[in-house]
Amino acid sequence: MERVLTMSLSKELCLQDEVRSYADIFAEIFDRYYNRIYKYMRYRLNSIEEAEDMSSQVFEKVMQKIETYRPDRAPFEVWMFSIAQNTVNAYYRRRKRGIWFPLESIRDLPSERPNPEEKAVRNEEQGRLLVALSSLEERERNIIAMKFAGGLKNKEIAEIMGLSESNTGVILYRALHRLREILKSEE
Repeated sequence: MERVLTMSLSKELCLQDEVRSYADIFAEIFDRYYNRIYKYMRYRLNSIEEAEDMSSQVFEKVMQKIETYRPDRAPFEVWMFSIAQNTVNAYYRRRKRGIWFPLESIRDLPSERPNPEEKAVRNEEQGRLLVALSSLEERERNIIAMKFAGGLKNKEIAEIMGLSESNTGVILYRALHRLREILKSEE
């Protein structure tokens, strides 16, 4: 079974054709995708702790369901982000609320600490972006999250969302254009 799993993931994960343990395969998957999954979760959720918990749940589900992955149906990262999207959707169904964070809040600045003035300006900008994002439809916010926080391509987003690639691009373009207009009108 391990050899079959290794071979089915080898094309997309560039694994060697040798038999590897599930732990080795999963470690490589985790190393490759954790940051992108975490950033997507951080964008979609209210706190760092919730994003970490949800990211862990995604990888737990990936580990449990990895034998069901079929490369002929979708690329591996599309399959993973589908699991991530379903995990977030289930979370919000349980919580019955939807709080969004602006894209700027998920950037890591490990060596730089903003001074209080910079922090206040950034908080104001984030607040404006949060209000602007809340005026978009759920689907538009989700596409923006997958594109900028998850780093997915339009084709991959289209597969996850069940849309055509061109429709995904149009929705993304219009949503970003509307965000710019809202933010300009508030200046």
